Amino acid sequence: MLMTVLDGSIVTVAMPAIQNDLDFTAGGLSWVVNAYLIPFGSLLLLAGRLGDLIGRKRMFLAGTAVFTAASVLAGFAASPAVLIAARFLQGLGSAMASAVSLGILITLFTESRERARAIAVFSFTGAAGASLGQVLGGILTDALDWHWIFFINLPIGLAALLLAAPALPADSTRRGPGLRAGADVLGAALVTAGLMLGIYTVVKVEQYGWVSAHTLGGGALTLALLAAFTLRPKTRTPLMPLHIFRSRTVVGANLVQMLMVAALFSFQILVALYLQKVLGYGAAATGLAMLPAAAVIGAVSLGVSARLNARFGERAVLLAGLALLILALGLLTRLPVHADYVTDLLPVMLLAAGFGLALPALTTLGMSGAGEQDAGLASGLFNTTQQIGMALGVAVLSTLAASRTESLESAGHTTAASLTGGYHLAFAVGAGLLLTAATLAATLLRSPRR
Repeated sequence: MLMTVLDGSIVTVAMPAIQNDLDFTAGGLSWVVNAYLIPFGSLLLLAGRLGDLIGRKRMFLAGTAVFTAASVLAGFAASPAVLIAARFLQGLGSAMASAVSLGILITLFTESRERARAIAVFSFTGAAGASLGQVLGGILTDALDWHWIFFINLPIGLAALLLAAPALPADSTRRGPGLRAGADVLGAALVTAGLMLGIYTVVKVEQYGWVSAHTLGGGALTLALLAAFTLRPKTRTPLMPLHIFRSRTVVGANLVQMLMVAALFSFQILVALYLQKVLGYGAAATGLAMLPAAAVIGAVSLGVSARLNARFGERAVLLAGLALLILALGLLTRLPVHADYVTDLLPVMLLAAGFGLALPALTTLGMSGAGEQDAGLASGLFNTTQQIGMALGVAVLSTLAASRTESLESAGHTTAASLTGGYHLAFAVGAGLLLTAATLAATLLRSPRR
């Protein structure tokens, strides 16, 4: 999990070096990220359900192997086409492995305290891994070159395969219908095509605009595909049984996660852009400046989140974490053009502890409404909403920031002041998304019974 999360963020600080080395166009460079994001987000539901049918261990090992091999291909890429193809394969492997990871955990750890600790470790890799990716990306790019941001996955992937093969229980011990019972091919095609088109449409909003024919047409076709999936005749073994949406906890947790991840795009990416474009930090310095956030998220996730969940309940801990994150984004709306790191940014990095509280609690809530037979599906759904939230965050917040920056520059403000004003708007909208997430959490979610 750490490897796949790192790969989502480690590329961001290496983008200029990749563009210069492989002669990417400005528009083509975005596909270094999108070619990974689109298959990753759109194939999670399919991979999760297939894991329930054919075995989660098989799916996890196959996905890890695909991702590791694709990382080596990306490291050796000497042209834009090869790198984009390798990134697509990385996204495929990530979807296969990530979709069943939570399902494996909740079936391995059945006692509530053990499960809470396991989910805390899992959530730590997701919450802190993104920040660690920025640190490693900057250091590897400056010390070696960008190829090593992909080569580093080879030893991690091999270690994961060697450890997982004997450690995970054999699939034959599970009671699953298997593909012989009849795979829902039509449902798989409709939901996967709908999600892939939807995520592609969202990530291209910044280029085409919200009311363009490209965006409106893509949105309409996405809704048509998902509606066809929902309304078609049901099969005996559907790849996404709709009964999972009867759980208010499952629906609420996924909505809260989508809003939270969309809002925190403004923290992870826009703060990094502010450090580089406004304050003049380099790639490695930017990564190191974000390191306190990763450290405090890790300390809270691993050190106290499981105990707090056991004592106060996941819902209360989630609300406390969201409150800290709202405060963090509120402080970011007041960042000056000439900021002092210790007084203006370090307090915000420390308030990122809220993510270390919120994510483990939310993960437990999101998986608590599914039975063992649907654990892979619930895991895939939870990861899918995370990717959709990320795509929405990229599209909405970056577009708002860019529009605000452009209007301020037209009014005669300096470039630094215009950029800062654009980021202020994005941070304010992100705080609003978090406030909405907290409201939904307070009204829809209840901690599972012990």
